[in-house]
Amino acid sequence: MELFTVSLHSASQEAIDRLHRYLSEEFADLHSAGAGCKAAFTRPDYDSMAIQCRAELPVFQLEQDGPVVYRRSALAFARYILNELEPMLLKAIIRKQFHYEDAAEIEALSRYCHNILYGTTGYGTTVYGTSVVAAQEEENAADRADLERRLGKVADELEQFVAGNTRLHLDGFVSFRLASYWQELKDVVAYAVDEYVMDKQYQEFISLLKYFVRMQEVKLPIVHVLHKGGSDFVLYDQQFQLLDTVPADRIVAEMLESEMNMEDMIVSTLITVSPQQIVIHTRQPELPVMRTLETIFEQRVRLCCSCGQCSLHFDEADHAPAEQPAEIRIRNVIP
Repeated sequence: MELFTVSLHSASQEAIDRLHRYLSEEFADLHSAGAGCKAAFTRPDYDSMAIQCRAELPVFQLEQDGPVVYRRSALAFARYILNELEPMLLKAIIRKQFHYEDAAEIEALSRYCHNILYGTTGYGTTVYGTSVVAAQEEENAADRADLERRLGKVADELEQFVAGNTRLHLDGFVSFRLASYWQELKDVVAYAVDEYVMDKQYQEFISLLKYFVRMQEVKLPIVHVLHKGGSDFVLYDQQFQLLDTVPADRIVAEMLESEMNMEDMIVSTLITVSPQQIVIHTRQPELPVMRTLETIFEQRVRLCCSCGQCSLHFDEADHAPAEQPAEIRIRNVIP
C-alpha cells in the first residue's frame, strides 16, 4: 500500500538519488535484521522524479507504525533541505532581497552565512542519521544544538504535512511553506550583510593605515614593544630604554578613535614614531592585536617569544634590564 509519494520536479537525477540516500540512511536501523520495519521506499522513478513510501500489509498498522514512518521521513527530508538546498536558498535571498549581483560578493556573503549557521565547519557538516555528525571534531556543542533545533523545526512541519497528505512536492513545499525557516534564513543573511560591510570598512581602514606607514619617513631604527598582557604595552628604544612619550599624530589618532575598536594607543604611537623595525616581546603571540600589528606594519614587525630582555621583564619584573643578548629568538611572521 502506498503511504505517500515525494517528488522533486525541478531537480536532477543526482538530486533524487541523494534524497533516496537520505531516506535510506534515516531508515537504516529500522531495516536492520530483526528490526521489523513495515514500510520501505522504492527506487527513484526518473520519469516522474518521485519516490514512493509503501507499507507492508497486513503487518503495517497505521495507528501504531505510521508516526514512526512519518517522523523518520520528515527528518530525512529536513536533512536534505538543510544540506542540499539551504546554500542555494541563502544565495537566492542575497540576490533577490539584498540586491547583490557580483558573483564574488555573493560567494563571500554565503561564507559569512554558513559561518553563522555552522561555526567554522561550513556546508561540509552533514546531518545524516539520528544526530548531527560534525565535519570537524572541534565543532562547538552550541552549533550542534542549534543545527538540531533548526533540523527539528523543519521536520515538524514536514511531519505534519506527510501525515495528512499522500503527495509531497518537496521543492514546492520549500518554496511556498516553511515560513519560519525562511524568516530565519533572511535574518541570518541580514546579519551576514552587516558583518560583511563592517569587515570591508575595517579592511579599507587597515589599508589606509598601511599607506600612512609606508609614506612616513623612518624616525627610529628599532622600537621594542613589551606586551605585558591584554592591552598593556610598554615601548623601549634600541638600547632598551623607556621610550619618551610622543604625541600621536592628530589625523591618525582621530581615525583610530572613530573607526577602530582595538589597542588604539599602541598603533597610533608606533605610526607616529615610525620605526624601521618593531620587535614585539610577548607571551601571547596568538592574540588578534598581534595579527593586527603585523598586518599594519608588515615586514617591519618581528614577534619575540623568548629572549634575554623579555625574560627579565616577564619572569623577574623587579630586575633591571640587561644588555641585548647576542642571540635572540625572534619570529619573522611576514617574510
